[in-house]
Amino acid sequence: MRPKSLEEFVGQAHLVGPSGVLVGAIKAGNLPSMILWGPPGVGKTTLANLIADSTQRRFVSLSAIDAGIRELRAVIEQAKSFGPTLLFIDEIHRFNKTQQDALLQAVEKGTLTLVGATTENPSFEVNAALLSRCQVYVLKELERKELDEILRHAVQNDSLLAALNITLKETDALIDYAGGDARRLLNALELTADNLPASSGELVVTNTAASEVLGRRASRYDKGGDQHYDLISAFIKSLKGSDPNAALYWMARMLDGGEQPEFIARRILVASSEEVGNANPNALLLANAAFDAVKKIGLPEARIILAQAVTYIASSPKSNASYVAINQAMDASRRFGDLPVPIHLRNAPTKLMKNQGYGKDYKYAHAFEGNFVHQEYLPENLSGTKFYDPGSSQREQEIRRWLKDKWQAKYDY
Repeated sequence: MRPKSLEEFVGQAHLVGPSGVLVGAIKAGNLPSMILWGPPGVGKTTLANLIADSTQRRFVSLSAIDAGIRELRAVIEQAKSFGPTLLFIDEIHRFNKTQQDALLQAVEKGTLTLVGATTENPSFEVNAALLSRCQVYVLKELERKELDEILRHAVQNDSLLAALNITLKETDALIDYAGGDARRLLNALELTADNLPASSGELVVTNTAASEVLGRRASRYDKGGDQHYDLISAFIKSLKGSDPNAALYWMARMLDGGEQPEFIARRILVASSEEVGNANPNALLLANAAFDAVKKIGLPEARIILAQAVTYIASSPKSNASYVAINQAMDASRRFGDLPVPIHLRNAPTKLMKNQGYGKDYKYAHAFEGNFVHQEYLPENLSGTKFYDPGSSQREQEIRRWLKDKWQAKYDY
């Protein structure tokens, strides 16, 4: 079912559509070495083949899983003799630094055109030297209408499927199962067709029939890859944005993909302070209790505890004032170095220290009305510096009023 030309290619219009950048490069005869980055089953291998055909280049395919430097050097030497060669390397992120470095000179000189395919972020998985010599093209998950087009093309044009006289009455279950992966989609179609009862010489695909055959769709989730970082990023941003519905969805995706509940609980605990802070101090207490409970109980029941913590944090008023304050204080610590502790704040456990003036003129706050007294607590160079600026929530506005009443104009509260 692989398309025979770029015109037949389904999806990735930004690359191979009428005004796609790859089409323009091919027409201009200025094809760069490239990295095709995208999820499984979106056409990376197919596209490499079609590029080779369109540019009349000799096509050589290697897999980074089982190829090494010896195979790379052999292809490079052959390219010097056979002329324009397109080397396709699947899973190029699995090559180590030495293997990737072996390609540098050939790519630099144009001995061959490299097309590497990866499901992982090339910024992290491809050496900077090789990446700088390649153009990175991002392939997107196939959309529902594109997957539906692939299904209907398959039942009409694949010799085995066409002979089965398949009618696609409903395709939502197949498309949902595929998750944007055309390879998975076609495998699901074939499996469904093999298990359908023939009615009047016709196989009718419905959502119910496909679901019964395929069962529950396995999540595509790599706990060490881009999916992990993308989903946790969406989860945290949903908490920050006060959207409990989105936060629950992204958490469900992670749990469904096998993520450890303790990892999620840790992120909730951080968010309770970083995103909520003193706008609702109870958030930290609840998140900490949830973290302990998750460790004690485990899945599947831990999902309920996580859901309670997530909805509470997401629905709480937000303030990052504490987060901003510690960052500013850390920055001041690094910029100003080891400023001396004011002498009145130093302990004086020995007579010598007392004679040096340690602790002299220190005012004990509890000895004054309201348990407060005006006194300098910062080094002289930082006197009056405000790190903590309470947020706009009701709770922090109370804090602001209290600080302003105590410190008057000193910190400009």
